[in-house]
Amino acid sequence: MKTLFRPAAVLLALCTLLTGIVYPLAVTGLAQVIFPSQADGSLIWQDGRIVGSAQIGQSFDDPRYFWGRPSATAPFPYNAAASSGSNLGPSNPMLLEAVDARIAALRAADPGNIQAVPGDLVTASASGLDPHISVAAALYQAPRVARTRGLTAEAVVQLVAQHTEDRQLGFLGEPRINVLKLNLALDGVE
Repeated sequence: MKTLFRPAAVLLALCTLLTGIVYPLAVTGLAQVIFPSQADGSLIWQDGRIVGSAQIGQSFDDPRYFWGRPSATAPFPYNAAASSGSNLGPSNPMLLEAVDARIAALRAADPGNIQAVPGDLVTASASGLDPHISVAAALYQAPRVARTRGLTAEAVVQLVAQHTEDRQLGFLGEPRINVLKLNLALDGVE
């Protein structure tokens, strides 16, 4: 038994050292060299302070700003420590009620807007942290944002176009807009 204990203890210590210390430090160091911004959390700085992350959505409910996708995280929206979806299926009455309430809120914020409400403005993403909206969702909100800020609709639409990110690698996903970056650009226009 004693002859088996020593090799097992040495192997445990070696594996702990390699997988618990050496490997994480190597991966972290490599990430810092190759992708420094992403490894630090894709932080967005403004006037010397952190205003958010490009990878985690933020809650905007002021009509002067573009609104992101609904977040199902608890106890507050876009809680990065509690990433989760609502887990409500398409036939669940609670999901249908939530979508109807979100549509009503969008209509109340912009009563003259008769366009169809884009799906990503009324349904949460799987993580509840999605920082992006579709181009259609941004264009749906553009008249409200322009009116409440005293800007022309064309100026806001141009800002949306300037902040539209292409598909990843040219073919993955759809064009999208980072809501925080767009809202920060809006603040810079005034």
